[in-house]
Amino acid sequence: MSKLLSITITLLFIGLHSMAASDYHAQWKKGTVLYEEKQYDSAAHCFEQIAALKPDNAEVYYNLGNTYYRLNNIGPAVLNYERALRINPEYTEAKDNLLLAQSRISNHILYTGDIFFINWWRSATRPDRATAWAVAALITFALTILLLIIRHFQKTGKRLPVQLPGVLGFVCVCLLMFAFAAAGKATEHATAVVMQNDVPLMNADQKGKPLALIPEGTSVTIKEERAGWTEVSLPDGRSGWLQQSLISKI
Repeated sequence: MSKLLSITITLLFIGLHSMAASDYHAQWKKGTVLYEEKQYDSAAHCFEQIAALKPDNAEVYYNLGNTYYRLNNIGPAVLNYERALRINPEYTEAKDNLLLAQSRISNHILYTGDIFFINWWRSATRPDRATAWAVAALITFALTILLLIIRHFQKTGKRLPVQLPGVLGFVCVCLLMFAFAAAGKATEHATAVVMQNDVPLMNADQKGKPLALIPEGTSVTIKEERAGWTEVSLPDGRSGWLQQSLISKI
């Protein structure tokens, strides 16, 4: 009886998976046709459904970005290009189209840049590099153990430097640190995009005159969230509070 139940559940799972895959491909084809026919609203609806089915597919977000760009919805266009680049930082077309979309932002806030060490750390701990760092750490750990075994059984001849296993162990710990940092970035959403034009940037108590009006499509870094408000850092280094409902996390 239990064997029959197990087979039934397996077949049901396979059937549901096949239906989901079929629906995915059908929606993709439909969205592509609608985009080519310049029915951008309908194409956006199709690609949004695909993104719900395949949230880790960079090409889906790239297509969404293109569709919203055609609709002149700069906020959603920037958001989806950024999401594509979050999954695949080397997506050249998404990079180029993101710059094109940002060029249409009125009063665009320019990025002032960080010191070289911060930029290096961000590049080294990109989410797509987590696996590579983890594999490198595993290899280094294996080499450390191998060297310790060789030193233990080595009786004669020139012995390996006693410091070598310690150095490799330190390198292994550093690699693990990079792997954990990169893996953490894969799940966190520390950046967002402003989705409406002239969103007021407020001070800490959210009262009084706005510090600035932030244009739609501006990418911001999230620092803190509190009671419907989000403290953000702007591309030029300024900080303030935005209403959570007016931004979307990347």
